[in-house]
Amino acid sequence: MPINRSFIEPFKNLELLAKKVVEGFITGLHKSPFHGFSVEFAEHRLYNTGESTRHIDWKLFARSEKLFIKRYEEETNLRCQIVIDNSSSMLFPIDSENNKLTFSVYAAAALCELLKQQRDAFGLTIFEKEITKHIPVKGSPSHQKLIYNTLENLLQSNSEKYKGENRSTSAASALNQVAEVVHQRSLVFIFSDMFENINENAELFSALQHLKYKKHEVVLFHVTDKQKEMDFEFENKPHHFIDLESGEEIKLNPTQIKDQYKKSISDFNEALKVKCGQYKIDLIEADIHDGFNTVLYTYLVKRSMMIK
Repeated sequence: MPINRSFIEPFKNLELLAKKVVEGFITGLHKSPFHGFSVEFAEHRLYNTGESTRHIDWKLFARSEKLFIKRYEEETNLRCQIVIDNSSSMLFPIDSENNKLTFSVYAAAALCELLKQQRDAFGLTIFEKEITKHIPVKGSPSHQKLIYNTLENLLQSNSEKYKGENRSTSAASALNQVAEVVHQRSLVFIFSDMFENINENAELFSALQHLKYKKHEVVLFHVTDKQKEMDFEFENKPHHFIDLESGEEIKLNPTQIKDQYKKSISDFNEALKVKCGQYKIDLIEADIHDGFNTVLYTYLVKRSMMIK
């Protein structure tokens, strides 16, 4: 299913400012790559009399008896890895195309549009119990096309709806993998409902800390259907609930457990906020009913104001 370009193109006019670059310094936008004496070799040029001899390629001189200067292209200021949770719970609500996975895919596509406009490098990681797809950071046009195609394939699988296939998640395990495979000092965007076995919350928080230990700047979009999953707003009548990841089923009247459920989810959300605050992770509460464009735009504007 192709991504509707009209939904994401407005984001190319926004700014995504990197708090940390290769050496951890604060930077702003950069409109295009420029040459200097930096990290990645780009080409040779003839040495001009009077210039510093520091960057002369002496090996080439030995072969050609001509003086050439090594020219370097400054490494992209911003490396961004976009991480998407593709577990079955992300297909909620299953009777709507506007579910958590669709929200995440469109938000990711909008970020890619923005990064492409800034000529920044970006990659994509998809996980369930573990990483199922990892595309490292690059900035070439063919690489960008690969990312968009992968996102569209996610939409395609999403459009086929839930068919009884249970794709469970282990966000803790997957995020630990992400921390290891992503280039240090990257900007990492995570789109996940963070639904984990309640007994594994400590492992989940430890995985978030692992990302920070690897010097990444982390932005977590906590994607939920707030009305149903946070506030537990259901009609006062018997319902048949199915766990999309385990397949477990239960029949009950939501009012019987509403208070207990809301307390449990509130306790988890509070713990998540506290840990993200401790680890200096940006936590964005993303209600799918607000729309990916509203949530993402609000965050980007706030981010630009904070950094400037």
